[in-house]
Amino acid sequence: MNPEIACHLWELLWREYSSRVSYAQTYAQMITKAGGTVANDHIAFRSLRMTVDSPQGKVNLGIEYLGEVAEALGYEVAGEYSFSETHLYARHYRHPQQEEFDLPKLFISELIVDQLPEETIQLIQQTVKGVNLLSPSAIFKNFDDNIKRLAKELWKIFTCPWQPPRRSVVEQVNKVTQYGAWVLLHGYAVNHFTGYVNRQNTPEYPDIDTTARRLENLGVPMKPEIEGDVACGLRQTATQAVTEIVTVLDELTDTEIQIPWTYAYYEIAQRYMVEESGKQVLFDAFLGRNAQQLFEMTRIQN
Repeated sequence: MNPEIACHLWELLWREYSSRVSYAQTYAQMITKAGGTVANDHIAFRSLRMTVDSPQGKVNLGIEYLGEVAEALGYEVAGEYSFSETHLYARHYRHPQQEEFDLPKLFISELIVDQLPEETIQLIQQTVKGVNLLSPSAIFKNFDDNIKRLAKELWKIFTCPWQPPRRSVVEQVNKVTQYGAWVLLHGYAVNHFTGYVNRQNTPEYPDIDTTARRLENLGVPMKPEIEGDVACGLRQTATQAVTEIVTVLDELTDTEIQIPWTYAYYEIAQRYMVEESGKQVLFDAFLGRNAQQLFEMTRIQN
């Protein structure tokens, strides 16, 4: 598969995401002004592990679906992570030509819906009922002769493929799983991009500490802590999530109304050398405990 397809797709998603998450623009401007390079370590997506009826027959709304897109783009599974307390599972994908084409890794997670309380399962099922998923294979078949057009069609996958949820459903699901409420509202939209500190190449911001501190000085609300440590090979932090006005259905009138809800945050990550089979190599995976903390960045603050 031509890696340029993924390059074009991620660029389209970056443009949309950064227009919604102003903190990403602040970071990019800050690094560019310092003569540095803006590169993405990884892109994260969320999903629901559940099988539902659709016009295409029975479909799985989780990693099985988004993983099909990743693998069609040439990505390969490179690691998996379980978060039993929050009923989440994730995989990360790496492209074999990652360095050559400057391709980010992908971190795709899913909520294991059937592990939730029965009432919550029913609320989620009612919301996604009749989902109409775009077929990655059909898109590739119909548009593979035009890379830019193909990327634009694939971009349509990363939206919300079901009708807006009821307000009461979002609020009830949120009490059990803030991740689940987020997916009901945003579907497959990008959850976050990640600035890659190692690639910044500017003495003004040599590490994640100086980068995070400067963002805070520029007025960007940051996570208080930096997760991970040098010995483990990865340190990560993030901005707070931006709040957007989202569309939901009013319980009484069944009409669309708007309410505020969290959307996405911008993450920054620095990678370090670790010992592997007696050699020093750059850590290229993820740390489960870091990810668990970052999942919480989209929690609604009361």
